[in-house]
Amino acid sequence: MNIEKYISDAKKSKFGLFKLNLGLGFIIPFNKPHRIKIVEIGDDFVKTIIPYRRKNLNHIKGIHACGLATAAEFASGFLLLTKLGDKKYRLIMQSLEMNYLYQAKKDSFAVFKADDEWINQQVIEPLKYSDQVYVKCEIKLYDQDENHIATGYTNWQIKEWKSVKTKM
Repeated sequence: MNIEKYISDAKKSKFGLFKLNLGLGFIIPFNKPHRIKIVEIGDDFVKTIIPYRRKNLNHIKGIHACGLATAAEFASGFLLLTKLGDKKYRLIMQSLEMNYLYQAKKDSFAVFKADDEWINQQVIEPLKYSDQVYVKCEIKLYDQDENHIATGYTNWQIKEWKSVKTKM
């Protein structure tokens, strides 16, 4: 799968976005039953949705806290990989923190923004002097009425693949 082409097409058309989400359903099977998808993508942002549906609800009929956290993690991780490239860099989530503000009783959206300057300051430059960096991303979550549902903070460990040491 040529992910760069799919991302480029997704920025230009709804059909391109449909194809990207279809492919991501196979690459990230965990998100598929929850129908977490990208609804909008640009050069410096990603907006994901977690729909208000039975499989995503908790015991009080709100979107489950873990579903909201997954939408936030997906948004930040996807944008980082889009900007950095998965061939050169490896991302692993170190930690995830969520602050819940409002009960999610409708479709909810996670929005993560990062421009090239931020990527350069937080990732590229520090990796010149270290094998790994830790980057904290702030992701805002809103419902379809634009109520601020939660704020997520994903902490990513980022390394160049040449610095990755794994046991065989």
